[in-house]
Amino acid sequence: MHPPPPSAAAMDFGQNSLFGYMEDLQELTIIERPVRRSLKTPEEIERLTVDEDLGDIERAVYLLSAGQEIQGTSVIANLPFLMRQNPAETLRRVLPKVREVLPVAGAEMQLTAAASFLTVLQDESVSAHTYALSFLQVILQHLEHRDTGVSSAWLETLLSVMDVLPKDALRHEILNPLVSKAQLSQTIQSRLVSCKILGKLTKQFDAHTIKREILPLVKSLCQDVEHEVRSCMCRQLENVAQGIGTELTKSVVLPELIELSRDEGSSVRLAAFETLVNLLDVFDPDDRSQTVLPLVKSFCEKSFKADESVLISLSFYLGKLCHGLYGIFTPDQHLRFLEFYKKLCTLGLQQENGHSENHTPPQILEQEKKYMSVRKNCAYNFPAMIVFVDPKNFHMELYSTFFCLCHDPEVPVRYTIAICFYEVSKLLNSGVYLIHKELITLLQDESLEVLDALIDHLPEILELMSAGGESSVQENKLSSLSDLIPALTAAEQRAAASLKWRTHEKLLQKYACLPQVLSSDQIYYRFLQRMFAITMTNNVLPVQKAASRTLCIFLRYNRKQEQRYEVIQKLIEQLGQGKSYWNRLRFLDTCEFIIEIFSKSFFCKYFFLPAIELTHDPVANVRMKLCCLLPKVKSTLKIPADKHLLQQLEMCVRKLLCQEKDKDVLAVVRRTVLELDRMEMSMDAEQLEKDKQQNDGRPMSDKTLEKKRRDAKTPTALPKSASVAIAGPASGVPSAGKEIKKSKLIRSQSFNNQAFHAKYGNLDKCVSKSSAAACTPSVSGLTKTSVISLTDDSFRTRDASTAAASYPNSPLPGPSRGTGPSRGTGHSADVKSTSSKGTAPRKATSKSRKSNP
Repeated sequence: MHPPPPSAAAMDFGQNSLFGYMEDLQELTIIERPVRRSLKTPEEIERLTVDEDLGDIERAVYLLSAGQEIQGTSVIANLPFLMRQNPAETLRRVLPKVREVLPVAGAEMQLTAAASFLTVLQDESVSAHTYALSFLQVILQHLEHRDTGVSSAWLETLLSVMDVLPKDALRHEILNPLVSKAQLSQTIQSRLVSCKILGKLTKQFDAHTIKREILPLVKSLCQDVEHEVRSCMCRQLENVAQGIGTELTKSVVLPELIELSRDEGSSVRLAAFETLVNLLDVFDPDDRSQTVLPLVKSFCEKSFKADESVLISLSFYLGKLCHGLYGIFTPDQHLRFLEFYKKLCTLGLQQENGHSENHTPPQILEQEKKYMSVRKNCAYNFPAMIVFVDPKNFHMELYSTFFCLCHDPEVPVRYTIAICFYEVSKLLNSGVYLIHKELITLLQDESLEVLDALIDHLPEILELMSAGGESSVQENKLSSLSDLIPALTAAEQRAAASLKWRTHEKLLQKYACLPQVLSSDQIYYRFLQRMFAITMTNNVLPVQKAASRTLCIFLRYNRKQEQRYEVIQKLIEQLGQGKSYWNRLRFLDTCEFIIEIFSKSFFCKYFFLPAIELTHDPVANVRMKLCCLLPKVKSTLKIPADKHLLQQLEMCVRKLLCQEKDKDVLAVVRRTVLELDRMEMSMDAEQLEKDKQQNDGRPMSDKTLEKKRRDAKTPTALPKSASVAIAGPASGVPSAGKEIKKSKLIRSQSFNNQAFHAKYGNLDKCVSKSSAAACTPSVSGLTKTSVISLTDDSFRTRDASTAAASYPNSPLPGPSRGTGPSRGTGHSADVKSTSSKGTAPRKATSKSRKSNP
């Protein structure tokens, strides 16, 4: 059916529209002209050209000396490579040029140099001592660069380098100069850099050195006249406390924090509050109750009168604060902090005014963003607050707050509470049924970001939902699980209708947990058919594969035979035999999942034959994918029970070798054949034991052996000859080993050369011919004689060796090819003679094939 013709308005090629197009084209040409003028001139190209015969070191020195800045930047970016190739020459010739160029270099070269110097250290191209001598002074020289971005980059490099530098270099090159760099006479930037370096140095020296040389500088910077410096040093007090221990922290750091918490600068007070919360574990209970708690209480009371940025930080650290002070609060203080948290969770929601989004003043929008950040942080801390109030009191104390967070108008808040939903479920344990409605709310959320955050732990949440709850509410629990089904299906449909296929794929993967919480009928009627439809019709390959795998898991746990049989039939008929090659490819994916999830016998019973029938598929991609799957298909077979299936598998492979015309498929077939030939078949121990008992209880006569040898040469006798193939005395193991090696050699040579027997030595011609009719005689001959005999021999030798290895102490009857039976305690010489007699006809056949090409 053809699409309707476009309307006249869509095909308006009138004079006005054409003139409009011409004007647009002229504008484009005007835009392009400056681009053409900005191309390099021949003189510039000449200056950028370098002699190709120069080595790496010579080229680097030349470009740093006479090249342009972009070339020098390239050399510095390549400095780690030069250090790995020739560190001595690079340090002697290239690095001095880098020192000369950097003081007058631009910001781009400076940033590149900071990154390259750090990479050289991480690559361990030179020792730490050599690095300190060669690179450290360059780093220190540019710490106070006028560009703040460049200065920050060099500082980050220095802080990373300090972890591996020798202590002597740290003391003489870094610590000693800090005494002058931290003075008030230095610039603010210099004192800020000194604060961060001091915080790092406390991890490198012992407590005595820190107390004597570092702590005086720390105290001086905490009393600096600039609030930026005081705030920066306050945030480094956590590192200082970790370096000096508990006693010095209590006597030196805590008084400084108390004083900084009363600072006139709000940023300093905020830094003191955050540092106090991070150091709660260091302080003893007396310090927490008598010193820290009053400071925190005062800070929280004043926070609503301060800037909203203080509230953002307070809301972020509130959970950690309540956890660190747990057990110290009085009941009144406990209730007060809980009410403060509840107030923060609804901050900004009560101030609903009639402004529309288009007419809201900018300052109001900025304030609403800050309030949203506060509620987001409260959602992040919700699990900690459940511990604070005790999960038993959740319904009375925090359920209403949890309800508000799950229904918050801002997506980031709901996204954060969705991430925490699993933690909340674990904490509630038996009371998890209380938040069942909120789970449904989040599953039905209009934002796919919220859904994506929730389904990360959806299997664990549903498992807790199904197992949680008291016995008195068991019926309500089951009914609530049934209420989840519409929410789950609606979530999948909403994800399918969007363009976020990764969320859809993840959701389908998580649905594999549903058999653990829902009944077979619920899954069959509400989910299984949907998985099949997605596998058939979806356009995204990862989504189709996820649906197919989940479908296989649903089938695995379905206990109703009629439903299982119906699904199997649909898979075979609509996928395996579907009209679209895309569906047939998905059928092969499904077969791979079935091999992974189900038993080997299940696959062989229902999917083995439909799978190998695709060797005749008209689409090359399907045949190629099947060839890649064949090793896994063969791994599902057991000998001797599945010997007839193995025979059909090898018949299909030989037909592919003979009839395949696509060169890519043929190459895959050849690789697959070699892999198949190297695979060892799994043996059915029970069947082998039954055959052994039958053979031990009824001795074989000469006529019986002759009949079995005659039957082994015909296709109909293959299953019957299995017992003869595995039977043999223990002394026949060496002969069986030789038979295995000879069989593998013959099969691999025949697969590689595509010639299996003298009667159909023209198989090579069949591959090159384009008509299938030309190959008919050889294929028929292959089917009647060589394939059966070769397959039978390979089975026989493998079975004999495996059986002998499985039962080393029991006398097993072996493959008798002589005139008499080889049962009992025969000698090895008899076995060898019997083996040589059995292989004589093969040698004659090989000679006749060589004489008659």
